Order: sequence, then C-alpha cells, then structure tokens
Amino acid sequence: MNSTTETQNQPIFASRRILLNFVLITLCSQFTFALLAMKGVLLPQILELWDVSKTQFGLLLSIYGLASNFMYVLLSWAQDRYAPRQLISITMIIGGITTSFLGKTSDFYTLLSLLLVLAICCEGAFWPAILSSVRKSSSDQNQPKVFGILEGGRGLIEFLQNAITLGLYAWLGNSVLGLEVAFMLNGGVMVLLGVICWFALPSEPLLKSSESSGDMMQEVREGMKITLAMPEVWLAGVSGFFIYFAYTSLPYYVTYLDESYALPALAVSIFAILSTSVGRISSAFVAGFVTNRIFGSSAGGMQAGLVLIAFLGTALALIPTTQSLVWVAMSLLMPLVFVIFFMRALYFAPYGEMGLPPRFSGSVIAVAAFVVYAPSSFGYLVWGLLLDTFPGDTGYRYLFTTLAVIGTSGAVSAIYLRRRMGEGLRERIARKVAVLDENLGLEGEEKTFAKL
Repeated sequence: MNSTTETQNQPIFASRRILLNFVLITLCSQFTFALLAMKGVLLPQILELWDVSKTQFGLLLSIYGLASNFMYVLLSWAQDRYAPRQLISITMIIGGITTSFLGKTSDFYTLLSLLLVLAICCEGAFWPAILSSVRKSSSDQNQPKVFGILEGGRGLIEFLQNAITLGLYAWLGNSVLGLEVAFMLNGGVMVLLGVICWFALPSEPLLKSSESSGDMMQEVREGMKITLAMPEVWLAGVSGFFIYFAYTSLPYYVTYLDESYALPALAVSIFAILSTSVGRISSAFVAGFVTNRIFGSSAGGMQAGLVLIAFLGTALALIPTTQSLVWVAMSLLMPLVFVIFFMRALYFAPYGEMGLPPRFSGSVIAVAAFVVYAPSSFGYLVWGLLLDTFPGDTGYRYLFTTLAVIGTSGAVSAIYLRRRMGEGLRERIARKVAVLDENLGLEGEEKTFAKL
C-alpha cells in the first residue's frame, strides 16, 4: 500500500476520546457567539431590547471587533503556554455569565462593558484555543477535513440556536422577553459546557519543557520567533483576510435582490435561508473531504475559490438589472455564497498542513486570526458606505467590482502560498525546530492529543 493510500485511509480522529472532545469544542465554539447568531434573524428585536439605534448597535459591534483583534495578538503567547482545559473552560464560564446579562440591561455603556468582557474572554483567549485544539485533533493530512467538520457543525448548531430563539420569541407573545430568556438560556448552556470542558479536555500543554523546569515561556518565545518569521504563515493569513473580506459582503446580497430586482419579501427570505444556513452547512462539510482529493491542499482549494469569486463578481457587476434577469442574478449569487462558505472551512487548515509542531501552533493561529478577521473591523462599514454613497444599481456594481478585485488579490496570495508550501517547507520547519530543541536541551517526541 503506497503512502497516498495510507494517508487517505487514516481515521480523522485517532480515538473515541478525541472525537468526543472535538464534539464538545464544536458545541462551545458556536454557543459562545449567541449574539452574533441571533442578530441575523432578530436584529430589530435586539435593537428594541437594548433600546439602541442601528448606528449605536454598529458602534458596539465595531468596538467589539477591534478589541477582539487586539486581544488575539496580546494573548497569542498563552495559546501554547496553557492547556485547552484552562483556556476554554474558564473563558466559557466567564462568557456564559456575561452573556446572561446581555438581556438584562439597556444602558449603552453597560452593554459596551459586557461586550468588551466577551471580546477578551470569548475572542482573544477562547477562539484561538478552539482553532488550535481543532488543529491538534487530527493529523496534518486531515486538516481540511477536521476544519470543514468544525465549520459545518457550527452552522448546524447556529441553525438550531436561531430556531430555538425564534420559538421562544413566538411562545412568549412576540415580546423581547423571549430574547431575554434566550440570552439567559444560552449563557447557562455556556457555563455547563465550561464545567464539562474542565473535566474532559487535556490538562497539559504540548510543550516539551515541564512546569517544574521553569522553561516553558522560553520555549514558547523561541517557537514564536521561528514560526512568525515564516512568510508562509503570513501568506496563509493574507489569503484568509481576502476570504473574510468577501464574507462581510454577504448581508448585502439580500438587499441587492430586494432593491435592484424588487423581489418579493418571501422569495428574498427563502433565498437568505438557503444561501446562509443551508449553504454554510453543506459547503463546509463538503470542503474538507474534497479539497485534498480535487485541489491537492487547502491552499489549492482557496486559490480555486478566490478565482471563482473574481469571476462571479465580474459577472454580477456586468449583468443588466432588469426584472427578466432576476433568475440569472440568483443563479450567480447562490454559488458565490456557497464558495465563500466553502473557503471559510479552509483558511486555518494550512497551519496544520505546513508541518508546524502542534506545541507551537496555538500562538501562530492566534496571530493569524488577527490578520484573517481584520475585515470584521471595517468590512461591513466599507460596503455600507459604498452603497449609501452610490445609491441604486451603481452602488451594487461597485460592490461586485470590488468583490472581483478582492477575489483576484486573494487568488494571487493563495497561488504564492501553494508554491511555498510545496517547496520542502515541512523539512525546513523540522530542521529549525530540531535546532531549537538542541539549543534548549529539549528531548523526546512531539506530544499529541492522542498521546495525552
């Protein structure tokens, strides 16, 4: 049996325990973002509950996004220094208590304080720990699959979250009390998951140095010096940046159909459900299992997807906005949404495929998250200003033209990434890590979740 066949036959999870832990962190990864899930279906009700304007709500989320990105970098060192049990369970409990209070106040500055706590705990410390744990849950060759399952699983949980929230809202007489109960219920689930994580997740980091030696921070620092000096790390982050920038344009596809083609509200709603919930779940699950087989690597999958974004963006910018062509527009928008979600399942997979040691992958992913999610701080504002400055069809043509430029730029980055990853990268990393271990006097094999 050749090595390619052996790789394809490798199980995604080395043990039942790792599989169960993966299910646990997938649940944690979506329940933590209750507000972000709910705003997609009940934004008017959230505005009423908090007694804020759309501008104030946008300001709250912008500050939250800026704080989150800052904390990714500030706490990047902690991802390799501390075990998943500490990083995930403690932040889940704090985040759950904080989330419970989101439905209890309408004071702007209190809401801002609560969101800043969530930015520190549930973004800066928590989210890179989730991504790092996913990377450590499977072999280097299975990274697209494991990240695809994560994204698809999160989409399924988000669908259930929204269904429960809508059910509570309707059951309680279409009043904001339903949202208040939903926030409290979600917060309670987060606390429960946090307690379970404390007993289930690994309690030791994967570093070779021990707590008693006092050398753990030195090993973390030296590992960061090696990994963050690699161009491939930044190329992967830049590729993810363009994918996420394209993702921030999704809410405006619905307004495009409504304003440019006067599509009935019911038809727009059906399109939104199919393209977001169904699109996210199906695309993400498929992405991980077809990427290596068809494109050779996650970088190849991102390259192909970004090229398709450039093509579809150009086509949408050029087609006339006449009522008879509404089905053409929808037939272009649907694959555009699917390919964006397809790539969202891939942009952290390269960090495992590169051959970075699991013990140093947490800090790298944290810094990468800062680059990838940077558009969350300005993307929505850019699209909104573009459409407000150029109202009507002109604004949407500029939007899709910009999207084509984003796709082209991202594809160039992904092409370079793919080339760099195919030029003996794993061997270069292994040599650098061996020198690091020799200089620090570290011995033994690399630790993995399976061995722990």
